[in-house]
Amino acid sequence: MTNMVTVFGGSGFLGKQVVRALAKQGWRVRVAVRKPTFAYDLKPLGDVGQIQVVRCDVRREKDIENALENASACVNLVGILYQTAGISFDAVHRQASTWMADICKSKGIQNFVQVSAIGANPDAASKYASTKGKAELAVKKALPSAVILRPSIIFGPQDGFFTSLAGQIKMFPVMPAIGGANNKFQPVYVGDVAEAVARTLGNSDAYGKTYELGGPEVFAFKDLIKYTAAEVQSPRPLVWMPVSVARLIGLVGDVQAGLKGMIPVLPAPILTTDQVLLLANDNVVAKNAKGLKDLGIAATAVESIVPTYLWRFRKNGQFAVTA
Repeated sequence: MTNMVTVFGGSGFLGKQVVRALAKQGWRVRVAVRKPTFAYDLKPLGDVGQIQVVRCDVRREKDIENALENASACVNLVGILYQTAGISFDAVHRQASTWMADICKSKGIQNFVQVSAIGANPDAASKYASTKGKAELAVKKALPSAVILRPSIIFGPQDGFFTSLAGQIKMFPVMPAIGGANNKFQPVYVGDVAEAVARTLGNSDAYGKTYELGGPEVFAFKDLIKYTAAEVQSPRPLVWMPVSVARLIGLVGDVQAGLKGMIPVLPAPILTTDQVLLLANDNVVAKNAKGLKDLGIAATAVESIVPTYLWRFRKNGQFAVTA
């Protein structure tokens, strides 16, 4: 094990799977995270000494430089779904990615994987999507060899999509369908995304390419809500919600998100105004885009994974009677 890869954001939902996949390939993995105490459970995923954890705040260029010392590759998984006081989309997405790419260039590191998102576009109305798009541009400018991975919504145990939907379904007697909830998603399994990172890192055939990662099936958002409700055995009627009303709810979420930056114990907002903008667009793999198939990965279906972790929301848990 001679090659060292620095994984930024390796303690998160996707990060843990990526660290495991890279360790299996024989990489020495340095996990750079803001709170190392939340990442020490990663060490058993590899051999003794194969995985190390270092503190790194990606809002500080010097921290990034230190984390990349003696590394031969870099994976950037850092991302946020909403802004809080002191943590903005621009700082975490665009600025941090720019620093990482520029530092890698100065150190001669060509192996770079940037995990972005479907819909990333510098000109997008959503700040999340626009800063993701600007981050891609900055990375490609500094490192033309960089690989860009754009997943759709990612699912798996402890995800932020189906798990969150299930919690809302159990909480509310009806579920809102914003603008009819006809927007499309192509959920992709977290293990497949992690494998895509492992197969593109250090792979000269993938250098400079962009891959859009989606599952085997496209769903309307309203159908995913219905599916989740059925899985947790709590059917709920869908109530059409005007986008204007959703924006008002999003304003409340914006305030909650801002306060969460100062009061971490507050729950995450259910909806923000930026997320309302994201919901206005489909989140599916573009026609003719390179994807999982081009990497030799068979996409995993929602139905084969989601029931294995949503059972805890059923009235009788794993002992609930199913059809």
